[in-house]
Amino acid sequence: MSGKKSFLRNFWKEKKMVGAMSPSSPFLAKKMLKSIDFSAVRVIVELGPGTGVFTRRILEQLHPEGVLLVFELNDNFMELLQKEFTDPRVHLIHDSAEKIGEYLTKCGYSKADVVLSSLPLANFPVELKNRILQESHNVMTDNSLYVQFQYSLNAKKSIKGMFREVAITFTPANFPPAFVYTCKK
Repeated sequence: MSGKKSFLRNFWKEKKMVGAMSPSSPFLAKKMLKSIDFSAVRVIVELGPGTGVFTRRILEQLHPEGVLLVFELNDNFMELLQKEFTDPRVHLIHDSAEKIGEYLTKCGYSKADVVLSSLPLANFPVELKNRILQESHNVMTDNSLYVQFQYSLNAKKSIKGMFREVAITFTPANFPPAFVYTCKK
C-alpha cells in the first residue's frame, strides 16, 4: 500500500495517533531539517515518522558515523518503515516516545543532538504531551535542537514552557499548513 493510502487509512482508524490525512510535503521536510547542521550531528531521534518522509531526508544527509533512532507506535507504519529502512544507521523502535532515554542508553548513547518530532501533540492528553516534551528535553545537551511541527499553535505554551529558546515558522505549502517549532534547551 502506498504511503498516502496508508496514511489516510490510519488517520481514520487512529485519529489520536495519526494527526494528518496525508504525509508531510517536501516543503515541510525542508523546513523541519533547515536548522540542523548535519556535519556536526551524530545522534538524531525521530518521533512519529509515519511513512518516513523526514526519515528519508535525514538519511540523505546523516553523517556516515551518525545514528537515527526512529520511534513509531503505529503497527502499519512500523511495517512500512521496516520494509524500507535497512540502513544500519537506523534503529526502528516500536515503542513510546516516552522512552527515548532508555533506548539511547541501549544503543550506547547518553544524549541526542537532535530530537525531531511529528507527533500530533494536540491530540494527546496533557500528561502524555508533557512527559514526551520532558523526556525530549532530558536527552538534549545545551547545543541540541528540538524540532516539532504542528497544525495549530495550541502546543505553543507547553513547548515554550519547556525550552528556553523557541522559534516558530509557518509552512503554507503543506496539507494542512503547518507551524514548525525549532527549540533549544
